Amino acid sequence: MPTEHPGTAGAGGPAVEVQGLVADYGEVQAVRGMSFRVAPGEHLTLLGPSGCGKTTTLRCIAGLETPTAGEIRIAGEVVFSSARGVNRSPDKRNLSMVFQNYAIWPHMTIFENVAYALRLRHVPRPEIEQRVAEVLHLVNMDALADRDASRLSGGQQQRVALARGIIFHPQAMLMDEPLSNLDARLRAQMRDALKELQNRLGLTTIYVTHDQEEALALSDRIIVMRAGQIEQAGKPLEIYNGPRTPFVANFVGAANLIEGCLSRGERGRLLFTATGGVVLECANPSPALPADYQGPCIASVRTVYPRLSRSRDAAEQNTFPGVIQRGVFLGDTVLYTVTGGVGELMVRALPTDFHHEGDQVFVSIAPGHIHLLATGAS
Repeated sequence: MPTEHPGTAGAGGPAVEVQGLVADYGEVQAVRGMSFRVAPGEHLTLLGPSGCGKTTTLRCIAGLETPTAGEIRIAGEVVFSSARGVNRSPDKRNLSMVFQNYAIWPHMTIFENVAYALRLRHVPRPEIEQRVAEVLHLVNMDALADRDASRLSGGQQQRVALARGIIFHPQAMLMDEPLSNLDARLRAQMRDALKELQNRLGLTTIYVTHDQEEALALSDRIIVMRAGQIEQAGKPLEIYNGPRTPFVANFVGAANLIEGCLSRGERGRLLFTATGGVVLECANPSPALPADYQGPCIASVRTVYPRLSRSRDAAEQNTFPGVIQRGVFLGDTVLYTVTGGVGELMVRALPTDFHHEGDQVFVSIAPGHIHLLATGAS
């Protein structure tokens, strides 16, 4: 399994570099040899389920946890090295961190919360006032500068936490599930505001979340973690359309995982025969399989890609009959369960032509939307 995924290094090299990071909690190894780089101005997300080691990795970078082994560099300078005996304290790493619970000081005003980091650095009062005013304007909180922090909503607290994180121009901003305490609508608004702020300021950020939609929306690059290791890394669309394992296919987006066998037809055509008997043509070889592979494999098909119709369309490829077992109306879409020659298939469709339980339909899957995976991958 790969462990190193370098970012696109800028002129000054990586903003953050992690090599061979290991973190143990007694007999439990939370992080198992993580290696990656974050380029200046890049928004990298560590994505994975609870307990996969993403927050531990972030806290090790911040200096809030001491790794067992490995090396961490910030702007080329070693801040932790087990081999060299280096372990700089958090305040000597020039990083800021936004926590899940915001960590706003309730006894201070908004202005005082944001100014605190500058006062610790002995910045002159006139400069503090100017910089705080500028950053509060960036997060649309300048009109509330004198309000007590205890009187803020969740979204306002998050904006103050962001302002406090960027006020001293850190080398990178570390964010640990910062939107998870907000309701769905506010979370979407803050996600857009965060993306705009990152683009405007060119922030280097390492973002931790278990929310795949959040990761896809915010990231330049995603590292999918599982059991303390890197399962796959790449740009959001690459991960979504090209998962390397069934775990990634299921965790990043929703996918149907169909068991079957790959063979070669005339003129080298790739043919996938599902265990239910349907034969589907595939457009491209999979990087998860050897170039000349034939044999058992898994076809991953995103739930948004199959098309449902009431009659067979001769122009459509990979069409086979099915029966609607149920449909769940989700507002913008309907999630159908369809049975047919590939077994049970989940299909997400627009609610423009509603199908009912027991309806006979035809399912079509374009060859380019079938992604082949190894059966041994987990």
